[in-house]
Amino acid sequence: MKGGEKRRVVVFGIFDEVHEGHRFLFEQAKQHGDELIAIVGRDSFVREFKHKEPKHSEQERVKMVREEPLIDQVVLSDEMPSTYGVLEEIDPDVICLGYDQDALEKDVREWMRRRGVSIPLHRARKLSP
Repeated sequence: MKGGEKRRVVVFGIFDEVHEGHRFLFEQAKQHGDELIAIVGRDSFVREFKHKEPKHSEQERVKMVREEPLIDQVVLSDEMPSTYGVLEEIDPDVICLGYDQDALEKDVREWMRRRGVSIPLHRARKLSP
């Protein structure tokens, strides 16, 4: 981050239904910076890795997340899993992952290792019932 620039934080998710758990993630992530960017997973990812059809198309999910007051920007993830070109474009200062995103954390850490970059990762707490 250069002087005067906003500190960018990214979160990842499918966000097929934006619920209170997602909003809790957004609140925690926003504490780490000035600009919160949500990266919405592609329909193809939902089909391939979650083995189900998304309830809403990726464009509908982008629109839903864009309506959330804490979100400053919404982008679609890369078409190809584990490439993270979107992270190169955004150049975030912090990545905030949900409490249940263990596989994503491992994948992002491996991407950073391969690329020789270091972006702080924070894990959000689970919303208590």
